[in-house]
Amino acid sequence: MEIAVDTFFLKPDAQGTLQAQIQEMVAEGILSGRFRIGEKLPSSRRLAVHLGVSRITVTLALTELVASDYLISKGRSGYFVSETAPVPPSYVPPRPSHDTMDWESAIARKFTGGDTPHRPQNWYEYRYPFIYGQADGALFDHTNWRQCALRALGHREFSKLANDQFDQDDPMLVEYIARHSLPRRGISARPEEILITVGAQNALWLAAQVLLSPDRRAAFEDPTYYALRDQLVNTGCALSPICIDKDGLPPDLIPASSDVIFVTPSHQSPTTINMPKERRKALLERARDINAVIVEDDYEFEMSFLKPPAPALKSLDDSGRVVYVGSFSKSLFPGLRLGYLVGPEPFIRQARALRANVLRHPPGHVQRTVAYFLSLGHYDAQIRRMAKVLHARRIALEDGIAQNGLKIAGGGLYGGSALWMQAPDGTHMGEVAQALRQDSVLIEPGAPFFAHHNRRQEFYRLGYSSLEANLIAPGLAHLARAIEKFSPR
Repeated sequence: MEIAVDTFFLKPDAQGTLQAQIQEMVAEGILSGRFRIGEKLPSSRRLAVHLGVSRITVTLALTELVASDYLISKGRSGYFVSETAPVPPSYVPPRPSHDTMDWESAIARKFTGGDTPHRPQNWYEYRYPFIYGQADGALFDHTNWRQCALRALGHREFSKLANDQFDQDDPMLVEYIARHSLPRRGISARPEEILITVGAQNALWLAAQVLLSPDRRAAFEDPTYYALRDQLVNTGCALSPICIDKDGLPPDLIPASSDVIFVTPSHQSPTTINMPKERRKALLERARDINAVIVEDDYEFEMSFLKPPAPALKSLDDSGRVVYVGSFSKSLFPGLRLGYLVGPEPFIRQARALRANVLRHPPGHVQRTVAYFLSLGHYDAQIRRMAKVLHARRIALEDGIAQNGLKIAGGGLYGGSALWMQAPDGTHMGEVAQALRQDSVLIEPGAPFFAHHNRRQEFYRLGYSSLEANLIAPGLAHLARAIEKFSPR
């Protein structure tokens, strides 16, 4: 029996080459059971005409499927679904049994119930996505990234792809961070003082697990990155959220009993405040006086398109008490999940051992791909391109804010990809955000960034990394009308 040609179609939003899309289309039909063993496919000519592609493209796709044992070629008779095609076996789910296990009592520790908000998975389908940390695919260097990935997947790099490195990292990537990334922030480090992590959040978790316990105290900014606060809560340590001022974290408010201080001095999260040099020195002195460790999250320093960023806090540290967190996820794309920890060797040794117990190491081929992308100059070119576009979007955002009478609460002195905003007192931005979804507008309410006893409902964050400049003004008009509607009269 021949499969009807009308059952074949290319998805309009499919990724990859036409050949790859055709391969995926046929393979999916076989794996789903729609195309059965022994059935004949339409001729390559008919399939090409139906799909609107060249015949050679169809022939190459079908040849690859023969090589993968999905299809078999029978001379002039055409292509048939192979008898050994990887068709999934039929599966009949078992009848549900009565579960007598009390899982509420069996679970020793609970990690749900934190403040991390859940943005829609289809955020990119919204017309005005003012959300932070998402990548604009139009700005990414897909061609050179693909070439670097292919190089990392080649025969010469097979050991990096396939071997279990246990607790070690890609030496090429570590060397680039040591010789290029860190010196730009005024930091000098040896390979033994650098650990690759699964993004900055993983780096912060490792630092919290190594440095904190129930009998220790953590001081941190309020408002702060909500995932960090959830991580600190899970350690069981004593918590000291400290309200920031116009210069960031006030050192004199840090309790003397603090063991670890978490801070984002160069680009405070979420307010984007930059800590002045004198405040940084005072923070280091306070940490030295109380013998505390500082964990510095230096996120988004590459996006400093307004003027050069201030040196990292770690570059001013002369007592070896600052642990530094960096990331490539914001500057490349968030799904990459690749960051790094820099600190004294005794600390990195323990963090490396903990990481090995949990996940061994970040995938070797991902590390090597990033290493090539960095070392061949593609990363720097990407940053320059992104900075230029973000600068234009920032101008459009500030103009739209002024035109609509909105209020900026944190300006982002050096740039970045978001602004911290404030609505009139009494405005519940969570309700505003929910209502705006009806107008295809996404914003981030600010309440989850604040400690529970200090929840401020009138703040919100506007990201502009994934929103084209010409869409910013109409999106802000929707926002202004919604705030006016929900603000107390």
